Amino acid sequence: MARMTQTEIVTALADKSGMKKTEVKSLFDATAALATAEVKKNGEFTLPGFGKLVKATRKAREGRNPATGKPIQIPAKTTVKFRLGKAMKDAVGGK
Repeated sequence: MARMTQTEIVTALADKSGMKKTEVKSLFDATAALATAEVKKNGEFTLPGFGKLVKATRKAREGRNPATGKPIQIPAKTTVKFRLGKAMKDAVGGK
């Protein structure tokens, strides 16, 4: 089962909504920019019907170099996690 490419998603949404492909692409780009700005500013961004992007901090930890097996120190870093919304979980999970 192959996943949809961005072009396929834009085409499908343009067909269903009656919008031009360029308008749908612009909407995606604007949504991504808004999500990025909101996560940076507030630590989270909710996408209704899908879930929430949440800023998370990973602690520094010790890991291993897979080639040599030597221990290495992995520094702390900030990342973004996606938490699936209940409605989407229920719809996909088939409950």
